[in-house]
Amino acid sequence: MRKLVVLTFVTLDGVMQAPGGPEEDSSGGFKHGGWSAPYWDDFMGNVMTEQMKWPFDLLLGRKTYEIFADYWPKAEVPGAKELNSATKFVVSTTLRKADWAKSVLISGDVVQEIRKIKEQSGPELQVHGSGKRLFAEGTVPAGFKLIDSSTSLKGVIVATYGRAGEVKTGSFAEGPPQQSDI
Repeated sequence: MRKLVVLTFVTLDGVMQAPGGPEEDSSGGFKHGGWSAPYWDDFMGNVMTEQMKWPFDLLLGRKTYEIFADYWPKAEVPGAKELNSATKFVVSTTLRKADWAKSVLISGDVVQEIRKIKEQSGPELQVHGSGKRLFAEGTVPAGFKLIDSSTSLKGVIVATYGRAGEVKTGSFAEGPPQQSDI
């Protein structure tokens, strides 16, 4: 049985757009590209190392695939070997070929193709797709700092945050930021 693990960078209000740099995706006028870079530290490096120590495959959208395929094949940083040897399932209706080693292009019925790839196991989590959000569209961007956190055995993350000023950004274009960069 295959296990589906979702590893993503997401802000408190659910934004996943352009975590690694300002140049990643400014569509819709998004001005906070690189928002995850200031949070990269030894802890995050250890989390990523732990996630990549087991054999895995990747499920990527076109944009992320193109960013990764441009960087990782020539990268000489921790995680490069694992990412380059993983099978990359690339979901796209516009990409015509996927040249990065071990890439498989999925352009038909995505749901059906993904069902063929995996069987889900572990605690059940939910996404709803619509409904009222903690922070509505148009909320003034702000930075927050973690005050306390814990995780339940069912995977619920309880996190307490306080205000921390303006949104900070950075870039992973040259690899993960060093501690002195943040």
